[in-house]
Amino acid sequence: MLVITVVILLLYLFLIGKFAFAIDKVSEFKLQDIPAKIKFSVVIPFRNEAENLPTLLNSIAQLNYQASLFEIILVNDDSEDLSKDIVTKFITTSALDITLIENERQSNSPKKDAISSAIKISNYDWIITTDADCVLPKYWLDSFDTFIQQNDVKMVVGPVTYHQVNGFLKHFQLLDFLSLTGSTIAGFGIGKPFLCNGANLAYKASFFNSMNGFEGNDTIASGDDIFLMEKALKTDENSVRYLKSTHAIVQTIPQPDFKSLLSQRIRWANKTSNYNNNFAKLVGLMVLLANSVIVIGFVLMVLGLFHFKTFIYSFLLKLLIDFLLIYKTSVFFSKEQALKYYLPSSLLYPFFSVYIAVVGSFSSYKWKDRRFKK
Repeated sequence: MLVITVVILLLYLFLIGKFAFAIDKVSEFKLQDIPAKIKFSVVIPFRNEAENLPTLLNSIAQLNYQASLFEIILVNDDSEDLSKDIVTKFITTSALDITLIENERQSNSPKKDAISSAIKISNYDWIITTDADCVLPKYWLDSFDTFIQQNDVKMVVGPVTYHQVNGFLKHFQLLDFLSLTGSTIAGFGIGKPFLCNGANLAYKASFFNSMNGFEGNDTIASGDDIFLMEKALKTDENSVRYLKSTHAIVQTIPQPDFKSLLSQRIRWANKTSNYNNNFAKLVGLMVLLANSVIVIGFVLMVLGLFHFKTFIYSFLLKLLIDFLLIYKTSVFFSKEQALKYYLPSSLLYPFFSVYIAVVGSFSSYKWKDRRFKK
């Protein structure tokens, strides 16, 4: 057990340490005052989002971008609340180019169907997706426009973080999310992208269509972002870039309770076995093994079968290297206040992570009042 623990943690130390330093290899993009050029079709699927839509729509109304250069396509995915009424009212009072359509279900993935439905009627070649529970920054489209004009790209991955964070549970989610977003940036930094987030993702519709859209993974309910990026990287790996800009940060909300958090993370874990990116699989395996040796080491220590000091040293090693990655990510997102929750979160996280990995590999899950099978 001791030898296995040492080997796994040293490999983990190397991987996460490499990630922490690779964040700096992705240069922060500075917004520049140049004439806007790119035309965007902003695609937003929604289902039962009456509580969140007013905030999103308000942020859309405050976008700085030239109104003639973008359209908003909102896709109603069989909402059972007042979501559709809220959107309809907003359209009647807004001067922006906004279209509301109904989702055309074709597969096992409602969200992929919604995005595909919107792309079919979109007027512009650059698609940019976000979620109904998000808040868009004022210079969101300006940032993408400038970046696209200055880089030869077909897909751009944007930054996402949490807001409305209070209390331990939501800070726990924020710290977990910071580790994921830090790993996302680091993947681009070392030339091995493996994560992205559909809450802030842009790509050419022509590129999307040339790859046959979501074909090949539309039997999987989630993964409208990562699986599409995997296809993009295989098609033209040099055309996928990360937009590291504070002006492009989209904010979303953490889950309100532990039950919802479990459902969300199980949904995320459900798709990992279908990754085609070998590096992504390796990273996922290393993270699982590192958390597993902490959990197993703790149990054995309680049973008197593992030395107390060895467990403490192992835990501290993981604690410190994880902190480095999360700290560097928190600085970019201006979320340093969450670090005061880092120690208690680190005590819980290995058990939470292992549980999600095991359950998510075998069980079904419920999301947006729908149940999905593995």
